[in-house]
Amino acid sequence: MPDAEIILKENIPGLGAEADIVKVRKGYARNHLIPTGKAYEVTPSNLKRLNQLKTKRAEREARELNDAEEFAHKIDKIKLEFALQTGETGRAFGSVTAKDIEDKLQADFGITIDRHKIDLERPIKESGEKEVTIKLHHDVVATLKVEIKSVAPAPPAREESDATEAKSRARRKTKPAA
Repeated sequence: MPDAEIILKENIPGLGAEADIVKVRKGYARNHLIPTGKAYEVTPSNLKRLNQLKTKRAEREARELNDAEEFAHKIDKIKLEFALQTGETGRAFGSVTAKDIEDKLQADFGITIDRHKIDLERPIKESGEKEVTIKLHHDVVATLKVEIKSVAPAPPAREESDATEAKSRARRKTKPAA
């Protein structure tokens, strides 16, 4: 199949960033990328525009890096607290997942982070303080402190069980023999 070389004008996921020269199928370039203004054909005049696109890309990447660093400083100061129900042996009934961390950050602090950026090898089941890394940018990683507190379930009400046991004994005694 014939390919065409094009210069990208903007980021296209799975294809490249602006100012990249990439090879794509001719039909994709001719019918989608060029008419929608996402790419230029590779011509001598368009190669001159490449420097403008490279400066635009450098500005965007610098802005994204600065934003990620500021965001990382904000996240480094945050400490999340979770309470997990535990049994008599101290084993947790649930766990804290990346989705739980994402929801808690949104609810408590109004911070929106994609849960796929939260780096958890496995869900947290142990109580104590943990540090969770969040990948905000390929050069910036933030550390979030997460504290898991153990909450023992309430013991069953003994009065109710004694009363129901007494009633069942009374019923057994009053049943007529067959």
